[in-house]
Amino acid sequence: MKILEDSYLILGQPQRLEEKFRRKRLRKSSRSLTPGNKKIDAFTQVSEFQKEEVMRELMYGYVALTLKFGLLFLFGSSLVSLGLASHQRVNRNLELSYLLEKESKKFHRLRLRFDEMFTNGGEQSFFKEQDQWIAPNSVRVIWR
Repeated sequence: MKILEDSYLILGQPQRLEEKFRRKRLRKSSRSLTPGNKKIDAFTQVSEFQKEEVMRELMYGYVALTLKFGLLFLFGSSLVSLGLASHQRVNRNLELSYLLEKESKKFHRLRLRFDEMFTNGGEQSFFKEQDQWIAPNSVRVIWR
């Protein structure tokens, strides 16, 4: 490639690159022209480079946006699973505290009854409460 000898190197002016001239009929097709088949000036090259740079930056932006959405989804799902686990633990804690309170009341009631048995007349009141005692000189029959 040669720069035309009659063109001057002026800043801001397009510089044409000389290619071999071929007279061929251009057909409209889906094929793009190769750089060897057309004259390209410096401004065209710069504009094509800028277009490529813009497309590259756009692609990087899409990749970054996809990563951000992926991280947002990951953090969101982690937060939801953490909330569900916390909810289960709170429910289990409430259930256990309810059972502990119920058993504590039962234990307190049985302890008071046990203490009453060792007071004066406690043994007699204990035997009166028991309806299952077998009377003397009797036989108990268990049917199955």
